Amino acid sequence: MKKLLSRILFWLGFAIIPVFLVVAMSGKASITREWGLAASIIILVAVGLMYLGFELDASSPREIAVIAVLGAVGAAGRIAFAALPNIQPTTFIAIASGYVFGSSAGFMTGSTAALVSNFFLGQGPWTPWQMFAWGLAGSSAGIVKRLFPHIGRWGMAVFCFLWGYFFGWILNLWSWTTFVKPLNWQSFIAVCAASFWFDTFHAIGNAAFYLLFGTGFIKILNRFKHKMIINYEESIK
Repeated sequence: MKKLLSRILFWLGFAIIPVFLVVAMSGKASITREWGLAASIIILVAVGLMYLGFELDASSPREIAVIAVLGAVGAAGRIAFAALPNIQPTTFIAIASGYVFGSSAGFMTGSTAALVSNFFLGQGPWTPWQMFAWGLAGSSAGIVKRLFPHIGRWGMAVFCFLWGYFFGWILNLWSWTTFVKPLNWQSFIAVCAASFWFDTFHAIGNAAFYLLFGTGFIKILNRFKHKMIINYEESIK
């Protein structure tokens, strides 16, 4: 029952966002003028629900330690590549983590990397959105693993490439709701068009990181996962 509740809370966090987007673009909500504040509150609630879902999932200390290390590696990679225009390994690391350890672990890896790296690069109202976007990248990789277990190297490279744009569109929601009026499909498309080249650099970087390091990195993570499973089975005997 506790595990079921954790999964409901985890996926409920994701469900909030499309509902928010549809309501915002309808222009019928009474808080339309305050969508910047409302968006920040909604994204914080969404991230909070997913963290609560992970907490209730009762993950092993070893798994939590691996996720913490992966989140730190993702943060360090982002800081190291900060001078390049939106080219960093954080998205690739979150996706690889979710692909191997599952959606919940992928979310925690991506969101942790965003939070930790922003202590060095700057915290702000964009931080929860980055946590959500990188967390969603990791979670979606867990879904891809279930639906397409033999997706292959090039399939994953394409998936990483697409996430360069998906990540940008999610972050565009923050700038759109905060700085743009009126809120409609036309203005949102204009915001996305303005970030097109920035998102393209991100997409190309993601695909390049996976093609260069993806196969080896996933093999390493699978070894850690295998060891955790063996140690867990031995501990319950």
